[in-house]
Amino acid sequence: MRDWNAMSDAAFREEVGAFFSAHFPQHLRTMTRYPRWADVKDWFQTLVAKGWGAPNWPRAYGGMGLDAGKLIIFVEEQERLLLGRMPFEPAITMLGPLLIQFGTDEQKRTFLPGILEAKHVWCQGYSEPNAGSDLANLRTEAVRDGDEYVINGSKIWTSFAFDATHCFILVRTAKSAKKQEGITFLLMDMNQPGIRVRPIDNLLGYANFCEVFIDNARAPVAWRVGEENQGWTVAKAMLGFERLFLGSPKHPQYALNRLAEVGRLTGSFEDPAFADRYTQLRLEVADLVSAYGRYADAVRRGETLGPDVSLLKLWGTEVFQRATEATLEAAGNAGAIAGDATLGAGAANVLSPFYTARPATIYGGSNEIQRNILAKAVLRLPG
Repeated sequence: MRDWNAMSDAAFREEVGAFFSAHFPQHLRTMTRYPRWADVKDWFQTLVAKGWGAPNWPRAYGGMGLDAGKLIIFVEEQERLLLGRMPFEPAITMLGPLLIQFGTDEQKRTFLPGILEAKHVWCQGYSEPNAGSDLANLRTEAVRDGDEYVINGSKIWTSFAFDATHCFILVRTAKSAKKQEGITFLLMDMNQPGIRVRPIDNLLGYANFCEVFIDNARAPVAWRVGEENQGWTVAKAMLGFERLFLGSPKHPQYALNRLAEVGRLTGSFEDPAFADRYTQLRLEVADLVSAYGRYADAVRRGETLGPDVSLLKLWGTEVFQRATEATLEAAGNAGAIAGDATLGAGAANVLSPFYTARPATIYGGSNEIQRNILAKAVLRLPG
């Protein structure tokens, strides 16, 4: 097995970039909506066959074992070709590292290979209609019944739930305890009676998010990650992974590349104001890459991310939005056209990334919540 981390960054980027350029499916490169599992399954299996299915996992679990620097290069090279999230990302980016850190040996043997073998497609059951960013107030309940939990409630904004075979879900197992202390982390089969999924269309008119209704569904006690009523500890680690993922440089980098493309097609780089704005955004993305590398390296060492990781989510999503806004302005009237718009001697889709960036500051814990976390838990400001 190759030691990717022993390669120079330049050589690693060249090899990864060449593979993606040669093999990344054309239909995914031109997709203006988030892909479905059927769209990406073959590509995921291609990555797994090459040993690249889980770049952020340790090699002992079938991953590439990339250090932070190499992982960022891997993400950058793939995201040159695709903006939207992949349906396998919740399992690869969040659940996998969490099971490696907190899961039982049986859970690791059952679920980690299932992810890489494309047998299990996972969604994340956190947000609820009345507890979006405030997870401590979630109401979905799980009651112990012998060797199983009986689950009732609902989840919302659940990405890729219509394709998911399984869900990692936060449930309330104790009402009398403090809110954070009565939460349990469970793994749940989506293909059972009592699960109903309702897709929710986004601004582009495509269904990516879903609402999930749960009526007496069941999950084995053996599928509980961590102790009962102690799921908040697991959840905080998961939120760290998620905020690391949501604060990754991939979306801002993609948007910056699109801005540069539109700038070239429209001749905007001849305008000093545009050139200054582009340079400022490029510097912000470069700083984000550096900060992301530090947190990604901590995850690689098996450390639990602290509340300060919230700054990545703030930083990444807001730079993403600013870059798409600059692109829309540079495109002029063509920025109002859905799909590819003619710009000079070429064409570019500028409206879809703009729409995609709008909810970025809301999902995964709104940026207002992230600012509260930083104020209270990091800066120790009075409430």
